[in-house]
Amino acid sequence: MREITYRQALNEALDEELARDENVCIIGEEVAQYNGAYKVTEGLWDKWGDKRVIDAPISEAGFIGMGIGASMLGIRPVMELMFYSFAYVAFDQMMNNAATVRYMSGGLIHCPIVVRGPANGGTNVGATHSHTPENIFANMPGLKVVSPATAYDAKGLLKQAIRDNDPVYFMENTLLYGEKWAVPANDELPGGELVIPLGVADVKREGRDLSLIAHGRAVITCLKAAEILKEQHQIDAEVIDLRSIRPLDEETILNSVRKTHRAIYVEENKPFCGVGAQIAATIMEQAFDDLDAPVLRISSVDSPAIYSPPLEKKQLPYPEQVVAKALSIC
Repeated sequence: MREITYRQALNEALDEELARDENVCIIGEEVAQYNGAYKVTEGLWDKWGDKRVIDAPISEAGFIGMGIGASMLGIRPVMELMFYSFAYVAFDQMMNNAATVRYMSGGLIHCPIVVRGPANGGTNVGATHSHTPENIFANMPGLKVVSPATAYDAKGLLKQAIRDNDPVYFMENTLLYGEKWAVPANDELPGGELVIPLGVADVKREGRDLSLIAHGRAVITCLKAAEILKEQHQIDAEVIDLRSIRPLDEETILNSVRKTHRAIYVEENKPFCGVGAQIAATIMEQAFDDLDAPVLRISSVDSPAIYSPPLEKKQLPYPEQVVAKALSIC
C-alpha cells in the first residue's frame, strides 16, 4: 500500500477517467499549461491535449454554463473552480439549470457534470474567498454534494462523481491537498480500480461512548479530538465521515447514535441552516429515544471569514473545542 497526497489522488482519478471515457474533459481557469491553480491537473494537458483539458476565461458564469450545456449533450465535463466562493457568480447555471433539467425534461435530458474545487476557510484569503457552501447546494433537489476528507475517499468519490448522470458538486479543502494517506494502487484492488459509491458514509473510528459526525476536514479534527478523549479522559469516541452530504447515509449515522447514545456534529460550515442542523434534526426525529444527552453542534463562528491568521484558526473548529463539548455531555 503506497501513500499519496490528496492532490495526487484527485489527479489520478481525473487521469483514469479521461482514459476510460472519451467524453470526459476538464475545463477551468489555468487547468491546462499552468497545471491548475493548486496543481491538481498537473501533467494532464501534456498527456491529453487541448481538446480534453481546456483553459477557460475568468468568467465562471460563462464556462460553468458552457459545461452544463455540454453535459446535456453527452459530454462529461469536470469543471474546476479556483475557489468555490466563485460558484456564486454561476448560481443561476448551477442551481437553476443543472439541478432541474432532468426533472423538467421528464428524465430525457441528463446533466452529468462535476464542479470541483476548494470550499474552505483557514487559508487567510479573506471573506470573499473562504466560503463553505455545501449546505446551500445540498438544499437543492437534483444536486449531489460530496466533501471527502482523505486521499482515499477523494479518489474513489471523484471517479464515481464523474460517472454519475446527475450534477455532482465536489468540495475539497486546500489545507488537505498536501496531506498523505494510504491509497492502494489499482493492481492491488479486486476490481482493478478504486470507486466509492455516493451516499455511503464511513466509520473512520469505532467507539462506544460518543458519536462525532463530520464531513471534509472536520473529520480530521474529530479524529484528533477522539485521540485526546481516549488518552486523557478514557472516553471512546466513534468518528463518522459523511463523505457524501447529499445523498445522505442516514442509516450509518443512526446506527452509531443508537450504539453510543450521544452525538456531536462538527463542521467548518456556518451554523445557521448548516449541514449540522439537518443531521441534528434527523437524529432527534429518528433516534430520540436512544439519546442520553442533547445533540450538540460545533461549526465555524457565524461571521465572515476572518483575515487574521491566528483569529481564523479559532474561527474554525479545533480538537480542543470538540473535546470540551464532548466532556459536557459525557
